[in-house]
Amino acid sequence: MAAEARKINVTRLYTDAVGESHFLDETLELQEANFAPPAPPMYLSSPVEAKQAVFLLLPSGYFGDLHPAPRRQQMTLVNGELEVRVSDGEVRRFRPGETVLVEDTSGKGHATKSINGESVVFVVQL
Repeated sequence: MAAEARKINVTRLYTDAVGESHFLDETLELQEANFAPPAPPMYLSSPVEAKQAVFLLLPSGYFGDLHPAPRRQQMTLVNGELEVRVSDGEVRRFRPGETVLVEDTSGKGHATKSINGESVVFVVQL
């Protein structure tokens, strides 16, 4: 019997050919695997090579105006709430457990605001 697959949603933040940043909702497929025997099987994505990982703490009221990302990175909100505006004008709020693949390393970039208290973000630099 083939291993069962599951899917999770990930938001991608990218720059188009004219330098505008946009959001794109993507689905990531996970495959059942024996990742940590003797624990029961769990669901894993394909591996992604990472250079380093850090935690960011954005104080309550933090605001970073439009800026491109310093490098390609995956950000997962641990606690708090973030409001992100891309240069095309769309605004989204991210809550704990949500992940954004940040790829707008050129162009106008995005603005980030910590709302409703401080926010902690786990960042994996790719």
